[in-house]
Amino acid sequence: MKTKLPVTTLILALGAGALLLSGCSTSKGVQYPSGVPVVEVNPDERGSVAGTGVESQDLVSVTDKMARSIVGIPQISAAATPPRIVLNPVDNNTRFAINKDIFLTRIRIELNRKATGKVVFLARDQMAALEREQQLKKSGQVTASSDPNTVEFKGADYFLTGKLSGMSTRTSQGISDYILYSFQLINARTSEIVWEDAAEIKKQGLEDASYR
Repeated sequence: MKTKLPVTTLILALGAGALLLSGCSTSKGVQYPSGVPVVEVNPDERGSVAGTGVESQDLVSVTDKMARSIVGIPQISAAATPPRIVLNPVDNNTRFAINKDIFLTRIRIELNRKATGKVVFLARDQMAALEREQQLKKSGQVTASSDPNTVEFKGADYFLTGKLSGMSTRTSQGISDYILYSFQLINARTSEIVWEDAAEIKKQGLEDASYR
């Protein structure tokens, strides 16, 4: 003989079941739309999302070459004391809107990491903060381990700068871009170019890409 449940009990049981199912569904997390997932790619490799302009693999190969080239010249390798270098802005004469100064930043990092003691870079981009610190020491607002009236800012022996030059061709068949990456090390006293090197990269493609 089957026992019939009261209507009130049946409604409560159904409500509890609905809440349980709801809790289970939310515990699974956010449901994302189907598509291609994010893939991590090495910076020195060409990814599937690419154009004919400056890509990360170009940056890595060019700056690696420049760092090796700089450390091999006599003015650096045979110097009695490590030369002091200041980075000057890079000129971007290509059609691509890119962070041009990232090239010199990576060259500096590579030289500091792999040629320790061979060169010294001066932080001229921090001059405002350095001058303020010096004023604070002179006024006695902060302590100083040395004479605060002695100016210790060093002068540059060399300036490192570069230029990105490009040529572009566009037809119904696609797009072609040639970029010349050139860099110079300039004597700060005589203005002589003591080192210069370059890398050339040309690419062709069917469609253009947006660079930021």
